[in-house]
Amino acid sequence: MRRFTILTICTANICRSPLMEILLYDQLDPRRFEIASAGVRGWDAAPIDSMVVLEIARLGHQPTNHLSRMLELHHVEQADLLLTAAREHRAAVLAMSPKALRKTFTLREFAALAASSEAESLNDLVADASRRRSTAPTDVDVPDPYRREPEVHRLVADEIADAVDVVVDRLTDLSRGHPIGQR
Repeated sequence: MRRFTILTICTANICRSPLMEILLYDQLDPRRFEIASAGVRGWDAAPIDSMVVLEIARLGHQPTNHLSRMLELHHVEQADLLLTAAREHRAAVLAMSPKALRKTFTLREFAALAASSEAESLNDLVADASRRRSTAPTDVDVPDPYRREPEVHRLVADEIADAVDVVVDRLTDLSRGHPIGQR
């Protein structure tokens, strides 16, 4: 069975996208989902920011041996769903591959759309979110915590965790007993 592939994206792939990746990976069935992350201006092979490591632990998860990587076209093409930290990252994805519009959202945008969707399969959920994109909230960016105070890291981590929980609940419900289908 083909797994549903989710790619999380931020700027350097050391703060927000690895946090999204770890939270999604730890909560979704690895037999049904493949999770990865990248950065639009990512550093090559940099570890997760130390403040983010603390937030991952605070949220009850274990940091991985994650090393940052740059977003490449084949990552975009292979993903079923791309979740970005902010609209600027979504724009970078679309500059690379305009046809990815239907499957690229900010994390908070997709969480809001998924929560109200009546879709009955994973692919239908992404398609429904794309059709209803104009109904999503406009404040959908997760701020960049890099080199900011611990309080900012905590707020960002909580914001990401809340949105990931909504996405996980919806994806888990839809993945039970429903075929993923073809891209």
